[in-house]
Amino acid sequence: MRDKVVLAYSGGLDTSVAIKWLKEQYDMDVITLTINIGNESDFSTVLDKALKIGAIKALVKDAKELFVNHFVLPALKADALYEERYPLATALSRPLIAKLLVDIAREEGAQAVAHGCTGKGNDQVRFEVSISALAPDLKIMAPAREWGMTREEAINYAKRYNIPLPITLASPYSIDENLWGRSIECGVLEDPWIEPLEEVFSWTKSYQEAPDEAGYVEIDFEAGTPVAIDGQKLNGISLITRLNKLAGNHGVGRIDHVENRLVGIKSREIYEAPAAVVLLEAHRALEAITLSKSQLHFKQRVAQEYADLVYDGLWFSAQHQDLAAYITSTQRFVTGTVRLKLFKGSLSVVGRKSPLSLYSYGLATYDKGDQFDQSAASGFIHLWGLSVRTQAQIQPLGESGGPLNIMKPSKTVKESK
Repeated sequence: MRDKVVLAYSGGLDTSVAIKWLKEQYDMDVITLTINIGNESDFSTVLDKALKIGAIKALVKDAKELFVNHFVLPALKADALYEERYPLATALSRPLIAKLLVDIAREEGAQAVAHGCTGKGNDQVRFEVSISALAPDLKIMAPAREWGMTREEAINYAKRYNIPLPITLASPYSIDENLWGRSIECGVLEDPWIEPLEEVFSWTKSYQEAPDEAGYVEIDFEAGTPVAIDGQKLNGISLITRLNKLAGNHGVGRIDHVENRLVGIKSREIYEAPAAVVLLEAHRALEAITLSKSQLHFKQRVAQEYADLVYDGLWFSAQHQDLAAYITSTQRFVTGTVRLKLFKGSLSVVGRKSPLSLYSYGLATYDKGDQFDQSAASGFIHLWGLSVRTQAQIQPLGESGGPLNIMKPSKTVKESK
């Protein structure tokens, strides 16, 4: 009886070739698992293709709700952006796919799981670290890393065995998409000097095609979770889907990023993430009026740590659990509405309100109704600067004749008691 391997199957080049290659090289029965997380695919065609190539069973699992509620929304609450640019769409999906691979492997009595990642990318790390945390007894196979074929060689291998592919040497883009975003790489995009052609984009309109009038959208949040658009309550899947179309129509959500991969190389990536870009901007605007200064500044540091952790494939780690608990706590008062303006690729927050807002008009205004006691400022400044004055008198900041010609005080000023 042959050993079984469950292959994470997208229907693309590497995983399609992997079905044939695993059977040929290891004499294993291949079960494919295709996961619907918002990727626009004809899943019946994907299943048929897997079986025709040689899989003994082809499965599809709808995991959109799991993805949104347990991966996307927690990342949104964290304000997770890798290197302040990438909303982590692909990175967030990998631990979920790893979890489902393990589940199916257990159900099918498989001895191994496999993915289609190459040895140069981040996803191999995300899959394998997650799988090893969840099921250290399962063998992990990475055929695309093992076979060492170039992209052109893999395409030729597919042609030799009549494996149908949506990719050609003339159009060699590698594309991954889910509800939270779409990533495009390879081909001419590997030259960071070349402007992406319009053929690369699918979710967003160009500047020229976008409407000539600005669009406005209002997003309601409850405890950090987006719950409505323009007053209409929506579940997470519907809300993200609608925002992808709305913002994409105005050209919002294009990202051209040279990022630092976990494996030590720089990679040029093109992303489309209309809903992610809008929701992250809106969420941060609401936090600005509902979190204190110390909360907000510390959370910004946590957001970077959280984004790095997700990008680096450490979702199933104690550190992630700890950060997630802190982030959840910060969101208990992040409730309110944010209004945004969308126009030809640009996005601006133009209004925000909350019943729990820390913004006080009476304290902020310079007009009639000013409630701020300006007479208190003198004493505050005196105490705030006390340590600076004391140190400057005892330990000179510089020498006369230096770039700023800072001279030591002529005498020590005694503090009044």
